[in-house]
Amino acid sequence: MLRLPPFALHQPTTVAEAVATLKEFAPDVRVISGGTDLLPNMKLAQTKVSHLVSAKFLDELHGITRTDTHVRIGAATSLQTLAEDEDVRELLPALAYAASRIASPQIRQMGTLGGNISLDTRCRYINQSELWREALGGCLKSHGSECHVVPGGQGCVAALSADTVAPLIAYGAVAEMASVLGPRRAPVQELFQQDGTWHVRIAREELLVAIEIPIPAPQTRVAYRKWSVRQSIDFPLVSVAVRLDVADDVLTGGLVVVSALGPRPRVLTLERLAGSAIDESLAEALGQMVHERARPLPNLPYDAEYRRERMVVEVRRAVRVLAGLPERPLPVPR
Repeated sequence: MLRLPPFALHQPTTVAEAVATLKEFAPDVRVISGGTDLLPNMKLAQTKVSHLVSAKFLDELHGITRTDTHVRIGAATSLQTLAEDEDVRELLPALAYAASRIASPQIRQMGTLGGNISLDTRCRYINQSELWREALGGCLKSHGSECHVVPGGQGCVAALSADTVAPLIAYGAVAEMASVLGPRRAPVQELFQQDGTWHVRIAREELLVAIEIPIPAPQTRVAYRKWSVRQSIDFPLVSVAVRLDVADDVLTGGLVVVSALGPRPRVLTLERLAGSAIDESLAEALGQMVHERARPLPNLPYDAEYRRERMVVEVRRAVRVLAGLPERPLPVPR
């Protein structure tokens, strides 16, 4: 049995009180809501922290509201609520679908949107017991001096494994943070950096309050695809979101967002394909683009080259869904 180390739990009732507490104890502090990732990491001594600030009683961090132009989702809104909300399912179906594919129903009831965005990076060399990591000599993220994924590498390349990030970027979502210095806003795409030890550009003394997502235009189409070994529980080994901006059945722009590569997602723009018909040839073109420009690392527990090929398959499948084409089955080995 793995035991939680001792820690102090703070339960503020206002955002002002929460950010003051974060400021007081930073950097030895984390925000906790569902705790489905943070608490296991504390048990494994991957995260060592003495203070937790609960989001349970912060009303501003809960709930989903809709205006004429935006959908605003509190950071402490549960993933199950996100997956089932009628406005999200109608206006942001790829986000609702991504939330519905996370882990299991029990974990989705506890886990939150903010927690998923802030999900710690994962790597085959860090997500092990402390004894296992010590036997290996540690790594850049675990009290060591070398990266075992990229020998000689100067930075941690543990993978971002959050399902909601890719569709949020595809929808152009903006994050709202609070601190003792006041509010701050930033596109979700800019929240991530190429450092797996602390990949989210949210300071220890900042509180993620909400995500604001512009309501897509009627001709904007977004799809999310995930591949993992099992259909439940597992983190994604391939995670892609495809956004197609369409006018008169012709592509005018869009994005492909590929995650589960390294600490931040890879975002590919589609301007050079503007004017293409929304058909099978576009699916092939986007698959080829991703194959050339996004390469998985051997940081997750599955063959990197297979993940690369599977990434192409999932991009093509996403385009076919958006084009209304029948899905092609994978070939059966003989």
